[in-house]
Amino acid sequence: MLPANQKARILAPRGPAGQRPWLPLRRNAGIKRAGRGKGSGRVVQALFLHQNFPGQYRHLAPIIARRKGAKVIGLGERANQSPPGPTHLRYPAPSGAGEKTHRYLRPVESAVRRGQAVARALIGLKQKGFVPDIVCCHPGWGEGLFLRDVYPDAKLLQYCEFYYQSSGGDVGFDPAQEVTLDEMARVRVLNMTQLQSLESSDWCVSPTLWQRSRYPRFIQDKTSVVHEGVDASFATPNGPATVKLPDGFLATKEEEVITFVSRNLEPYRGFDIFMRALPEILARRPKAHAVIVGGEDRGYGRMPPDGRSWKTVMMEEMGAKLDMPRVHFTGRIPHDGLVALFRLSKAHIYYTYPFVLSWSLVEAMGCEALVIGSDTPPLAEVMRHEQNGILLPFHDPARLAETVVDALANPDRYQPLRKAARRTMLENFDLHAHCLPKQVKLFDAVLEGRPGSDALPLPEITP
Repeated sequence: MLPANQKARILAPRGPAGQRPWLPLRRNAGIKRAGRGKGSGRVVQALFLHQNFPGQYRHLAPIIARRKGAKVIGLGERANQSPPGPTHLRYPAPSGAGEKTHRYLRPVESAVRRGQAVARALIGLKQKGFVPDIVCCHPGWGEGLFLRDVYPDAKLLQYCEFYYQSSGGDVGFDPAQEVTLDEMARVRVLNMTQLQSLESSDWCVSPTLWQRSRYPRFIQDKTSVVHEGVDASFATPNGPATVKLPDGFLATKEEEVITFVSRNLEPYRGFDIFMRALPEILARRPKAHAVIVGGEDRGYGRMPPDGRSWKTVMMEEMGAKLDMPRVHFTGRIPHDGLVALFRLSKAHIYYTYPFVLSWSLVEAMGCEALVIGSDTPPLAEVMRHEQNGILLPFHDPARLAETVVDALANPDRYQPLRKAARRTMLENFDLHAHCLPKQVKLFDAVLEGRPGSDALPLPEITP
């Protein structure tokens, strides 16, 4: 077992071309399956598959690994820190699609190559005697494509994060984006990998009702809704609330700090809208500072056509209108520093296309930040306007500026919303009180061959 701070080892070497031929192995050849008794005392072998392991399994995998006699392996591509308990192994990074591949099919070809890399690694584990009773997998990148072929008897619990459609979601949400037939076709093909993987699953799980609702009915019918959860003792208003930023600015509760956080600064998370609102906010609040957290790499959406980052593009558009000593770009920062920013923030801006909900939004609510968000489906499921936050039309920077200025000018008026935001987090997203127990119940139901609905009632199907 690897200590938490040790890098995971790569399970199989790569050949000169970055690939290895399929390793032939008859199903269950020479493999002894031990500890397969019924009941809660059974010894479990579990595999957690995620290219960025631990990913969404950062809490579930360790708690399963603590069971007596359990053997838990987390398999991914990247050399992340692993939580204590699971043995963290890596598969070699697969090569991408060929240059001559049809552009619709490039993600699919990349997924097939990834699926092959995973299958090779699993065949190696199988030859060493590891045959999991259950596999928990994120199927979005191809890891789940050949699971049923390598492990025909394992239970498969797969994670439904996002199903692409050409309307009602991220595609076409930007009014400037024309959704042509060509784009519709490309988006339809994007789901091929997921559909092939999910077809073989025993059960699925999705983090929110809206994300589940994006999937076809036959998948919704076997998909429970359980969020990964947030540690309420970490994402709390009680704790350090001072952050020294990379540029030397000391952010404290005494300062008028506006926060904006995204893994990468991009339109999918409303970065362009925020930047267009910022000059008005700073002009009307001369003591305010904006702290902008996030990287400049490619995020969920496309990069600008000329290859620049969205930060560069928006600074070219808005930089001359900004009082730059009061604008602080931090890049990515440590998690404890991020939570400290949520504690001291006078207004936290969280905008998103109709897409996946960020953990950071729930953490901000847990810290009693005043969240000013976009009135889009992921947020509308979690927040109620003027009850536990503020919801605004996404494409209206002037409305955002006006609301932020009012929040800074009248903090007492918004204090009840801060308290209500934490209550929402505790009632729906508390890791230890709600989410992790539900994850474990679902895991056990699937492990025992029962439908997940035995553990958690299925939500109603949304049209």
